Amino acid sequence: MKHFYLMLLAFWFVYVHLFFLFTLNTLWLSPNMSAFASRNEVDHLTLLKFRESISSDPYGILLSWNTSAHFCNWHGITCNPMLQRVTKINLRGYNLKGSISPHVGNLSYIKSFILANNSFYGNIPQELGRLSQLQILSIGNNSLVGEIPTNLTGCVQLKILHLNGNNLIGKIPIQIFSLQKLQYFLVVRNQLTGGISSFIGNLSSLTYLQVGGNNLVGDIPQEICHLKSLTTIVIGPNRLSGTFPSCLYNMSSLTAISATVNQFNGSLPPNMFHTLPNLQEVGFGGNQFSGPIPPSIINASFLTIFDISVNHFSGQVSSLGKVQNLFLLNLSENNLGDNSTNDLDFLKSLTNCSKLNVLSISYNNFGGHLPNLLGNLSTQLNVLYLGGNQISGEIPAESGNLINLILLTMENNYFEGFVPSAFGKFQKMQVLELGGNNLSGDIPAFIGNLSQLFHLGIGENMLEGIIPRSIENCQMLQYLKLSQNRLRGTIPLEIFNLSSLTNLNLSQNSLSGSMSEEVGRLKHISSLDVSSNNLSGDIPGMIGECLMLEYLYLRENSFQGFIPTSLASLKGLRKLDLSQNRLSGTIPNVLQNISTLEYLNVSFNMLNGEVPTEGVFQNASELVVTGNSKLCGGIPELHLPPCLVKGNKLVEHHKFRLIAVIVSVLAFLLILSIILTIYCMRKRSKKPSLDSPIIDQLAKVSYQSLHNGTDGFSTANLIGSGNFSFVYKGTLESEDKVVAIKVLNLQRKGAHKSFIAECNALKILNIDILFRF
Repeated sequence: MKHFYLMLLAFWFVYVHLFFLFTLNTLWLSPNMSAFASRNEVDHLTLLKFRESISSDPYGILLSWNTSAHFCNWHGITCNPMLQRVTKINLRGYNLKGSISPHVGNLSYIKSFILANNSFYGNIPQELGRLSQLQILSIGNNSLVGEIPTNLTGCVQLKILHLNGNNLIGKIPIQIFSLQKLQYFLVVRNQLTGGISSFIGNLSSLTYLQVGGNNLVGDIPQEICHLKSLTTIVIGPNRLSGTFPSCLYNMSSLTAISATVNQFNGSLPPNMFHTLPNLQEVGFGGNQFSGPIPPSIINASFLTIFDISVNHFSGQVSSLGKVQNLFLLNLSENNLGDNSTNDLDFLKSLTNCSKLNVLSISYNNFGGHLPNLLGNLSTQLNVLYLGGNQISGEIPAESGNLINLILLTMENNYFEGFVPSAFGKFQKMQVLELGGNNLSGDIPAFIGNLSQLFHLGIGENMLEGIIPRSIENCQMLQYLKLSQNRLRGTIPLEIFNLSSLTNLNLSQNSLSGSMSEEVGRLKHISSLDVSSNNLSGDIPGMIGECLMLEYLYLRENSFQGFIPTSLASLKGLRKLDLSQNRLSGTIPNVLQNISTLEYLNVSFNMLNGEVPTEGVFQNASELVVTGNSKLCGGIPELHLPPCLVKGNKLVEHHKFRLIAVIVSVLAFLLILSIILTIYCMRKRSKKPSLDSPIIDQLAKVSYQSLHNGTDGFSTANLIGSGNFSFVYKGTLESEDKVVAIKVLNLQRKGAHKSFIAECNALKILNIDILFRF
């Protein structure tokens, strides 16, 4: 029993002790739990304010940000599981548009704030400087403006500052260089100015420095060499100048240096690749470096990218036998080589570079022949630039082994012979440039096998024959240059089926025939040059369907007929050259309506008439009309005769109009007078009068009756006489009355007039009856 009570006492003691502890903890924790809840609500409200600042959410990412779920479960939000406080916001790449709310400064537990690859605009909020636990700030590739906030120094834990690809201005704040834990500083592709501060040496943890794509000036401070952890330095393009600090070449931790497109000068130390044994990427292109390529490059076994293009490097290229990881080698636009036969010996060492993808040695002084072992280069080679050297001989057929080439340029050398048939294997070829050599023979028909081509340049050679119709198979072709060869025949209609063409140059050949109306099918053509050929016929009117045309050159042919008015449809036309043809007629006035036209040459044709004065015709320096003897007018600077012929025609035209008016008036008056006359005559005919006797009403007497009535005109009946007549008295049988009968002697001169006068006198007298016979 005693043992039972002892057990009961122990249980009671434990119970009371636990109750006491629970009560004590409750009393102590209650206000703290309330505080945690209050702080959680701050994060909740902050996120809601952040959402309100978003004006566009095309993927509906923020639809989950509502009261149906705890904010820690919202898309892109990560919380501390114990404290339920926001530690991370990751909304990268959702094309969100809006401003960054300043309320984010209230997220006191946040460590990672990632909004990169969106469309945020406005300034970077100063309130970000309050986030003392922030380690990652990634807001690159947006549209942010303004300056980098100086108070980001408050983010003492910051390791990654990613501001690439915005529109930030001003200088890099020196306060940034006090962030001792900063490892990544990325401000590429902004509009920052000023220089690189010497305080950069304070970033003792910095491993990645990327300040290219700005407008920084000055030199690289020596203090950069204090950054013992630095592995990558990207400082181009900018406008930095001077020489590289020599101490940089002793930073063995460096794996990548990119200083492209600046104004650096000097030479590279010969032992550069000994002191920088870990270098993988070197980009010095677009500067003013000179001297030889460091011979120590032979030991750069980790090197993958070596770009020293557009500088002043000279001398021979060393063997690259141990650089087996090389992916890109760009030596273009330097002074390498001396036009000797051994200039290209280094290519043999490149056959060991099985990963080589891009090789460019263009525009140097390399001479000699292209070695046959070119075909032994990596089958992964996609890009090969050989143009602008002094390489001669035939193109090796072995080059056809590089079946994965998508770009091959060999222009402006001294290659001769035929285009190798092995080129027909280039099924992936997109750019083939062979112009400016001494190649001969026909354009091979296998060119139609290169169905992926969008650039074909084989101009400025000695090619002959016709343009192969198989070219129609190159439906992706955008650029076609066959100029300055010896091509003959007509322009094949198949060329006009290449609907993707933007640039077609067939100039300076011996092409003949007419230009087909099918040219109107080239809907994307922007430059068309068929000058200096033997083309004839009319300029096709359908050329007005080439609405994208900017440059049209038809000079030095035998085109005839009129200049087509359809050219006025080319609203983007900038240059038009129709000179040295046989065009006739006038210059169409509609050409002055092409507002973009900057240059017009119609010289040496057979044009006539007045030159317009508007648009391009206002600028004598951009207008050539010489060699057309019948042109006139235009602006005074053209010194053409006035259009007198046209003036005389105007005067004659006015005279004709005046005569026409007069004749019309006279004709009207004549017709009116005739109508009035007829009207009056009809009116008179309605009134019988002595003025207009009706002849049928007069008495009719025969000569026999008169003879009988006067007894044969007996003198016994003679009652009077005159100079021209005799008057007899007689009796008419039908009337039974005595009448006077006058007999005229018409043989006497004046008798007829006397008779007319007597008739008029009788008309005046009121004689009731006259007789006639």
